Amino acid sequence: MASVRPEIATGESPVSASVPPRVGEQIQKLRNERKLTLDDLSRAAGVSKSMLSEIERDKANPTIAVAWRLTNALGISLDQLFAQQRPVEAIRVSGPHEIPTLSGDNGGYQLRVWGPIELAGKFEWYELTLQAGASLRSNAHEPGTKEHLTVLNGIIEVEASSATRRLKAGETARYAADQGHAIRNAGRSEAKALLVVIHG
Repeated sequence: MASVRPEIATGESPVSASVPPRVGEQIQKLRNERKLTLDDLSRAAGVSKSMLSEIERDKANPTIAVAWRLTNALGISLDQLFAQQRPVEAIRVSGPHEIPTLSGDNGGYQLRVWGPIELAGKFEWYELTLQAGASLRSNAHEPGTKEHLTVLNGIIEVEASSATRRLKAGETARYAADQGHAIRNAGRSEAKALLVVIHG
């Protein structure tokens, strides 16, 4: 199967439109890390020292233009400034609505993309659901790519490297995926499997 790189929402909460983000603490932290005084940053950014002091104490929020001048002077982008405000999560939980789903073969199969998008093209895992008689056919991946298919329920047939194997629930097939291959439902009811792709 082809590498999946769907464009999806990250699941991070957007900044509220009614409450401006508090960037002063971050600007002060970045300034201190660079060993710059208020005067230094004020001159480099073309922002008055009094305005900068108000911003750093979160007494005032900078306009986009002022924030842009400050981040340029600090050597970061606006995106990086706002990204630093997001709390680091020890455990990040993705809800069902955040998991992209791909369908094909006229609805005959469905792939739920469980792997994080940043690993696409390296290490991917999917939940594959196949309707009776449906199949997922894939072109060759890059040399050295392997697939690991574990049947969760139903009967699934795997065709790879000119060989065909039939699997039942609980069995796992491991095969080269750097040439054309196919996964098909060989039973009379819905089949489900875990598919792991490790790219070469």
